[in-house]
Amino acid sequence: MDLYKIKDNEPAWQSGMSKNITFIVTKDCQLACKYCYLVGKNVKERMSWETAKTFVDYVLEHEDEFREESVVWDFIGGEPFLEIELIDKICDYLKLRMFELNHHWFNSYRFSFSTNGINYHTSEVQSFIKKNREHISIGITIDGTEKKHDLNRVWKQPTADANGLTQPSERGSYKDVVKNIPLWLSQFPDAGTKVTISSADIPYIKESVLHLYSLGIHQVNINVVFEDVWQEGDDARFEEQLMELADAIIDGGWYQDYACSFFSEHIGKSLDPERDNQNWCGAGRMLSVDAAGNLYPCTRFAQYSLRSKKALIIGNIKDGINENLLRPFLTLDRITQSPQKCLDCEVASGCAWCQGENYDAAQTNTIYERSTAICLMHKARVRANNYYWNKLYRKLELEGRREEFEKNERDVKPEIC
Repeated sequence: MDLYKIKDNEPAWQSGMSKNITFIVTKDCQLACKYCYLVGKNVKERMSWETAKTFVDYVLEHEDEFREESVVWDFIGGEPFLEIELIDKICDYLKLRMFELNHHWFNSYRFSFSTNGINYHTSEVQSFIKKNREHISIGITIDGTEKKHDLNRVWKQPTADANGLTQPSERGSYKDVVKNIPLWLSQFPDAGTKVTISSADIPYIKESVLHLYSLGIHQVNINVVFEDVWQEGDDARFEEQLMELADAIIDGGWYQDYACSFFSEHIGKSLDPERDNQNWCGAGRMLSVDAAGNLYPCTRFAQYSLRSKKALIIGNIKDGINENLLRPFLTLDRITQSPQKCLDCEVASGCAWCQGENYDAAQTNTIYERSTAICLMHKARVRANNYYWNKLYRKLELEGRREEFEKNERDVKPEIC
């Protein structure tokens, strides 16, 4: 979940009232990031214009089935900007058809991208941005310092294996990405980046967040991977890094204009399961389509996202959504999928899960078995988070600025995914 901060008067597509619809335009990428959950990236599966057009027609011509006030049209890969010509054509068609149909999403939509940033400067991408500037949001993924970034975010081998699957090289991509950060921030000054932490990354958390701040990125959205990759002692090392980061942010005054999603006043509390029983994930209320025209409750249920399970398809662009296959997702909540230890946990708030990872890691083909691989990491985060806020408020009280700070915090709220 990306915790961008937004103002109360921003439009509905930013406040969680929107439908999220995702085009998997390609499963190819220039990179072969070592922690990437997309285990089946390949050069062969690229969306055709015919598939994209049929999907757009299906969605827009079934307006009664998609009653959300606004829509986020999301484009992912692989790397979406490898298919910028197709994306440009899709977006032009979306705008035209929404106008022709007098659709309630006309002028209440957003085009959203998460990119590795490598092609960001190209004339094709820049032309697309200029054309859609008022209806576009773009996040560039940069993981931190060059050492941290290049630890995982490496270029793929020049040629794929016999099955067309992406294989990693040892050449890092930091220099290829960081050169485009100034241009990106000049166009989207409030944009945040998304940082991923795996076991090998833990020693670089503090220096990487501070490095991203120094590049001018004010919002660092950062999370640990949901997969079961954690080693004994990782939680202690994680907590130590976060406490060092807390000291650096507070002592350096970064907290005044910069944010890191690891630190939030809303996590680390017990929950009343009856009252706080919503599902963390939006799977089932989102919709994704791939190059074959198959529909998914979330991109994490497509085959290239799964290690051990078969894709969970809920329909196709010709026949539409099979409501019977979608129904289990609409009944998901905290109680139905959590083990008792999670319901009784004293620091349960803010402990996230991914529905696709739940499905992939489950003992059977179920979406009702919550993966708890990040349990110790969440508890370590909570301890460091408590340290952060206790230290910050002591500092503010001594300076007589706590009331002013709390007022400013109330003027913004986290985005709902």
